[in-house]
Amino acid sequence: MMSKRLLAHTRRVMPSSSSSRFSSSTTLHSKAAPAVMNLVQSEMPETGHRPSGYVGPSYEQILETRKTHLTPNLVAHFKKPLVIHEGHMQWLYDHEGRRYLDMFGGIVTVSVGHCHPKVNQALSEQISKLWHTTNIYMHPKIHEYAERLVAKFPGNLKSVCFVNSGSEANDLAMLMARVHTGNQDILSFRNAYHGMSPYTMGLTAHSTWRFPLAGVNNGLVHVMNPDPYQGIWGGAACRDSPVQTTRSCQCQEGGGCQAGSAYYNELEETFKYSLPRGKVAAMFAESIQGVGGTVQFPKGYLKRAAALVRANGGLFVADEVQTGFGRTGEHFWGFEGHDYVPDIVTMAKGIGNGFPLAAVVTTPEIAASLGQALHFNTYGGNPMASAVGIAVLDVIEEEQLQRNSLEVGTYFLKCLEELQQRFEIVGDVRGKGLMIGVELVEDREKRTPLATPHVLEIWETCKDLGVLFGRGGLHGNVLSFRPPLCVGFEDVELALNTLETAFQQHMSKRLRGWRYGQAQSRSC
Repeated sequence: MMSKRLLAHTRRVMPSSSSSRFSSSTTLHSKAAPAVMNLVQSEMPETGHRPSGYVGPSYEQILETRKTHLTPNLVAHFKKPLVIHEGHMQWLYDHEGRRYLDMFGGIVTVSVGHCHPKVNQALSEQISKLWHTTNIYMHPKIHEYAERLVAKFPGNLKSVCFVNSGSEANDLAMLMARVHTGNQDILSFRNAYHGMSPYTMGLTAHSTWRFPLAGVNNGLVHVMNPDPYQGIWGGAACRDSPVQTTRSCQCQEGGGCQAGSAYYNELEETFKYSLPRGKVAAMFAESIQGVGGTVQFPKGYLKRAAALVRANGGLFVADEVQTGFGRTGEHFWGFEGHDYVPDIVTMAKGIGNGFPLAAVVTTPEIAASLGQALHFNTYGGNPMASAVGIAVLDVIEEEQLQRNSLEVGTYFLKCLEELQQRFEIVGDVRGKGLMIGVELVEDREKRTPLATPHVLEIWETCKDLGVLFGRGGLHGNVLSFRPPLCVGFEDVELALNTLETAFQQHMSKRLRGWRYGQAQSRSC
């Protein structure tokens, strides 16, 4: 169970109707969880939304079409893949009317809530006036949106180029850096994910996301990942997070992070031995690694890295595709938590709440380098995308979603830390705001990743009980929580109760297996 302090906090912020935490109801709507009959189910929070009846091809037809007409890279999650046909705020509904709490937000994309009425209205009004012209003609929305967006940035980050996806944004940032500096070499971290276009695939440093293409690595260098949990160095006070690693730390108050300094020294070694002196184009860094498993860097590391890159003629690029738009809670942009201002910022996903929209923001001087040749994006910043982008900014501000991310996310992290103390398979809890990861391990001391079949079993159990989340990390053993920023404390309680049930089931099977093994051993 949660601690008395956290339960007291829960009672203060939740309506009394939530005090009954478990239910065996099997109704498909309202309070009920999708049915797994042999497990205790948590009661779902109330919602006034009722999904429309599903009208479309049968489940079997969808499976057949996916098998015969869609490319095999579209791999569905879960043993029995879900057919989602409707969404409302933090909730998703399958074709049979079952309700699921979306704790992944369409891979960190649904920022203000599925089908948010204000965003829907803005899109509907724009569609009725003008869909598309491209930017060969001027239309008001892109100009309104550009002013609103750049106002969110510090310093001289005042020029924006709109594109359609995170891969496109990082692709363009690579081009800008190379053209502006006249240099070729770009650095990124091992374990980083920056996209899957042929250009950005080399920037991404996961073997699982790379095709064997010639030239993908041209001018790209992957440096040691400064991971305080799984890396060579790490301690108990490295991260800008409410929850720290369980590793020991010798750092002194005010003396800086020893792990951060050690990782920085490794970065300096790369500059000494692997790069042309003073001739670097850029370094890319996510503020918190997303696909890599919610990895946070030691405090102060990125600020020092940015200074080193600039001293060698390069630009520093902050990839805010997952951490932007208030997700980390304390700040609107993740890089602000690292106390530095980048030269280029890329963003996507939450920028459009699911609408295909992305952007690159930089200084006017760097942006001017694109004038050396023609460069054009047909759909970037079109009237529909711009109207949606403005509405998303409005909702974040009006509904104080950045503050909600901080408060609900911090509560969630502290409760997950309590689960860590109770379940040996929880090796690490980390994150900030509503950018959260839980790393599952086989052995806490060795930090050995929990085997994939066990992770999948926990994942499937939570899905069956009505809670959806993602998986990250090279071994897929990090549970990823990136919900719409509108989630509340009641929703977090549902997620916690569901995780607790799944962990208990796993540990029970593990114990039975151990006892069976002991019995087998004794019979020999």
